[in-house]
Amino acid sequence: MKIKAAYQSYFSAPVKGRYVVLEDVLPLIKNNSEVVVHKTGISEKGKEIPVLKIGKGSKKALAWSQMHGNESTTTKAVIDFLQFLNQKDVFQKEKKRFLNSYTLYLIPILNPDGAEAYTRENANNIDLNRDAHNRTQQESKLLYDLFTEVKPDLCLNLHDQRTIYGLENKQPATVSFLAPSADTNRTVTATRKTAMKEIVKMHRALKEHIPCQIGRYDDSFNINCVGDSFTAAGVPTLLFEAGHYQNDYQREKTREFIFYALVELFGIGTFYNEQSVDYLEYFNIPENKKNFRDIILRDVYLEKEQRTVSVAIQYQEILTNGKIHFIPVIEAIDEVTDCNGHKELSANGNVILVNSHENFRKGEKVLTIHYKNNGKEIIFQ
Repeated sequence: MKIKAAYQSYFSAPVKGRYVVLEDVLPLIKNNSEVVVHKTGISEKGKEIPVLKIGKGSKKALAWSQMHGNESTTTKAVIDFLQFLNQKDVFQKEKKRFLNSYTLYLIPILNPDGAEAYTRENANNIDLNRDAHNRTQQESKLLYDLFTEVKPDLCLNLHDQRTIYGLENKQPATVSFLAPSADTNRTVTATRKTAMKEIVKMHRALKEHIPCQIGRYDDSFNINCVGDSFTAAGVPTLLFEAGHYQNDYQREKTREFIFYALVELFGIGTFYNEQSVDYLEYFNIPENKKNFRDIILRDVYLEKEQRTVSVAIQYQEILTNGKIHFIPVIEAIDEVTDCNGHKELSANGNVILVNSHENFRKGEKVLTIHYKNNGKEIIFQ
């Protein structure tokens, strides 16, 4: 694909890593000739939340990212997409078609307080994606008021998913999608069919990059979730979940795949004709499973219990001095027979010492792991 060859010129280097806050994206927005600030909302702590307007077409799309403050991958991708629109290159015809066909209303960071604190919740410890019905928070009210004002034809709900998600083929779920339900029966309404078709288009495009690492989220209905609420209101809504790619804990490769999905969605990529897309193809996308852990140490011998177990280690993401640190923590002992590790190591039947003691436990932060007998260190970072 030509667009893949050109991607590095759209990569917005000032916005990278896992910790992305409003101050990182504002300069890129201000310097983008295709972006107009439509309005500004206010967070619970008084931070401004810019709502951007891109294009002048009749088809209206509403997108929001970082509803959960610690989910920044899609924010990086939409900034890359804006950078792409702002550049003069061989895709001018396709970009002009998009700008004349769509009006995109975009909130790059809906939860700036959570983004600054690197928390899922907002400043009041409220999960905004469970506040769609009651709308108790300023951020929830802003999104709903915008939804009511714009009357979008399409909504994009942009998220990250944890590294625990994978597929039955033992590959990580690098990108997952969902056409949310409109009711508890999960009825395949006309609204959902439209969303499913859009996901099918993106799935087809992404198969060129990650053919075995695209998943589909569970479609259980919850009216308190924004996607379900907007779908129930009759607007096709697409959930994006940016997940793990091999050795990509900063999620710079995953942001690239989300960028390709956006390019395809808006008809700038391969652009499948609507008549060639069958919504039933959506159900061929495999469902996500919680079948991964960051590290699994196999064949660990527990001397006192005289048995061999596996030890699952999961990273905790801790914000310190403006940087995210990945702290390994023991999550499970011998309860991971059906799980895969993004990294797998073997103790080869040896007794191990975690942090210099043999009696390790769940919830323990891992500083060192050694073989008991010869002191050889097991290195996994």
